[in-house]
Amino acid sequence: MPHPGIPTGVHVLCEREGRILLMRRAGTGFFDGLYSLPGGHVEAGESVLQAAVREMREETGLLIDPQCLEWMGVVHRLSDTNRIDFFLRAMRWSGEAAICEPGKCDRLEWCDAAALPQGIVPYVRQALRAGQGPWMLELGWHA
Repeated sequence: MPHPGIPTGVHVLCEREGRILLMRRAGTGFFDGLYSLPGGHVEAGESVLQAAVREMREETGLLIDPQCLEWMGVVHRLSDTNRIDFFLRAMRWSGEAAICEPGKCDRLEWCDAAALPQGIVPYVRQALRAGQGPWMLELGWHA
């Protein structure tokens, strides 16, 4: 019997001049109204790096060479199901960030990394607090 697998997500940190790019989720039914890093699900047959490049292009219009992505860490979390989320840092990109999927995001802004907004997806906030990396967090599991 084939294993159904674990939903896998990817999140990309873009930082410039002490500010990080955040999107406010909307219309998805999943953490709507909260800020998060751009990203999404890794699709079948796609690597984490390929998913990061695709998601950034689809969500923000930013173009990233996969060689310009740096591993930060991973979150293994118990949410609605068992999930894995990879966090990457974009060292360089081209283009200007824009809302390219208005059905999934209603706000895009460069926020002070030292003073993040209150309404941020909880596991994303914890990942950002974990620092430069590499790190691994397990969230929602009981010992």
